[in-house]
Amino acid sequence: MPSRSADDDPRLADVSEGTILQAILARTAPASHTILGPGDDAAVIATPSGSVVATTDTLVHGPDFRLAWSTGYDLGWKSAAVTLADIAAMGARPTALLVALAVPRDLRLSFVEQLADGFRDACDALAPGCAVVGGDLTVSDVLTIAVTALGDLEGRDAVTRAGARPGDLVAVAGELGHAARGLAVLFGRFRDGDTPVPIDAALLETGERAALAAQLRPSPPIGLGVMASVAGATAMMDISDGLALDAGRLAKASDVTLELSRGSLGENPERALAGGEDHALLATFPADVLPPGFRIIGTVIERGPEGVLCDGVPVSSDGWDPYRDWDSTAG
Repeated sequence: MPSRSADDDPRLADVSEGTILQAILARTAPASHTILGPGDDAAVIATPSGSVVATTDTLVHGPDFRLAWSTGYDLGWKSAAVTLADIAAMGARPTALLVALAVPRDLRLSFVEQLADGFRDACDALAPGCAVVGGDLTVSDVLTIAVTALGDLEGRDAVTRAGARPGDLVAVAGELGHAARGLAVLFGRFRDGDTPVPIDAALLETGERAALAAQLRPSPPIGLGVMASVAGATAMMDISDGLALDAGRLAKASDVTLELSRGSLGENPERALAGGEDHALLATFPADVLPPGFRIIGTVIERGPEGVLCDGVPVSSDGWDPYRDWDSTAG
């Protein structure tokens, strides 16, 4: 977005709520399932299958992002993408987003415009037909973005975490470990002491640029959630807290053990296992089923003492835990 003068880009404290909302709504597109969109007390969304899949994600400045590293556009895109991934993980097609913003008064109007652009473009790229249909706006000292996503199962049963069976394949769609590498680049290269500093793209290698994109503007394989469901996935979930931790959750829900192959986890298996925010899809399929876009990383076996093994060795289930891992002084 071109730079604007302070007069053309006022602080949010100097404009009305209606002006801010109009700036956002002017950038939203109609969702294909919308009967009544923004402008009333609530939106009305069609549910062709008669059931609604719903999920919520919240991103908070500090534990989830830093404004020194993320633009408004990045945050709009990421907030949409991570919530859409949960809908995809149930085998549903995303239909609408509801966005609640708690925004500091000192931010500029252009910031919320960029945020809205990020939401719109993420929906267009990852889940065509889905769009922001409403939400809420308030003021806060801490920037907070809460997104509720709705989805339609289109007559299919939801794919839960609880259906994996011994003999199934374990497969993944999407990248593993790239977002964690991006986070390591941010904390390792773009801090002055404990203070985040803006990213200098000239300092980045090609692989680091891709890793930062995976962290700041992820592109989960949203459309493959429906494809996996149609193909007969027995269990599925979004990998948000690291493969090891989330595979353990799926194994526990299904009362099985997942036997993973280290050689299938890429050039850095440790990062693939421990790194969070990949938002890849982890799924299990009958042995004779593997839809396009998924790659095999293991098999499902009878439940043993451990929920997840990698080449026969128990895997630590540690992943990202904001209550344990966030340090407010570390950037």
